[in-house]
Amino acid sequence: MTLETYRAYQLPTAIKHGLGALKHLADEVKALGVKRPLLVTDQGLVKAGLVDEALNVLRGGNVDVVLFDRVIPNPPIALVDEGAAFYKESGCDGLIGFGGGSSLDTAKAIGVVVTHGGSIRDYEWADPNPITRRIPPLVAVPTTAGTGSEVTLWAVITDPERKVKFNVGGTPHIGAHVALIDPLLTVGLPAPITAATGMDALAHAIECYTMAYAQAFTDAVSLLAMEYVGQYLRIAFAQGHNVEARYKMSMAAMLGGLAYGTESAGAAHAMSQTAGGVRDVPHGALTARLLGPVMEYNYMGEPQKFARIAQALGEDIRGLSVWQAAEKAVEAVYRLTEDLEIPTMQDMGFTEDDIPLLAELAAKDPQTIGNPRDVDYHGYVKIYKRAFEVGKKGR
Repeated sequence: MTLETYRAYQLPTAIKHGLGALKHLADEVKALGVKRPLLVTDQGLVKAGLVDEALNVLRGGNVDVVLFDRVIPNPPIALVDEGAAFYKESGCDGLIGFGGGSSLDTAKAIGVVVTHGGSIRDYEWADPNPITRRIPPLVAVPTTAGTGSEVTLWAVITDPERKVKFNVGGTPHIGAHVALIDPLLTVGLPAPITAATGMDALAHAIECYTMAYAQAFTDAVSLLAMEYVGQYLRIAFAQGHNVEARYKMSMAAMLGGLAYGTESAGAAHAMSQTAGGVRDVPHGALTARLLGPVMEYNYMGEPQKFARIAQALGEDIRGLSVWQAAEKAVEAVYRLTEDLEIPTMQDMGFTEDDIPLLAELAAKDPQTIGNPRDVDYHGYVKIYKRAFEVGKKGR
């Protein structure tokens, strides 16, 4: 942990949650003074009927909503810029992000372009931060339990030309005004998506708990997120209609999102975000597959914290040394990854020939800076080799 650095945590988002919380969507929108919101979502949710549920609530509450249902996974620059132009053409005065991380990130990014002009490529995170003003009023409604984007201060956007994902945000200016969390919206999630998004939430918690710039608040929410994942993710995966498990996983995702603060994660996200720019694969599954190998590499840097992770995940660490307990954390995550049937690197279309490129990209990602163990190109090569090895043999 970096003790001498001046740190802060600011949360601009009101967090509201409950079974059936979607019925309050119109009231929350109107309370923000919004009369004509742009609802940002994807075709999958349209076909599943969830978008109609949201539209019925909004129209029943006399909200003049405009639909933008063109979001795709790993949203590219052109999609965000198209959404911002559509917002202006439609005379909108606020936003609703409705969906998984891609829809919520797209909504936040549209807000940045609407407020500041230009293209979202102009707002890649940098110091000084290029985002200087608050985005329009935004209600974020997650339909998965993973990214925590409803409360994060980040949006992740894909640049197809550079074949990279880049971060936008790191400031309260980009945060949603309201996070409206209805765990019932996640009940119909297929098991593979439940697994991948849940592991993404766990990765947020573990990486932000062990990063060099962790704070007391982020430590606290990270640990509870880990406990919820350890207790409920397997249940949500096995019993998709278990409402208690869905509720606790929705809370785990939200807490994992809060763990970010204005900072970022570590090597697992440096790897998954950069590799996701090379191949268009689901972020959650890729992060999940990399988390175990990254922890195996990292635990020597923060053994006390890794021992606490083991405890949070339900491991019995009584009578163990700190080092033995830290290793238990790594073993627990490997076991969870296999129990949830997370696809291997090979299953996702990567080959070992990709390792030099993937390692080079990860080493350049700014999330490398906070990793609990020093990591460079050679370290990333080692982690990637381990990820492929686990994919071939199991652990």
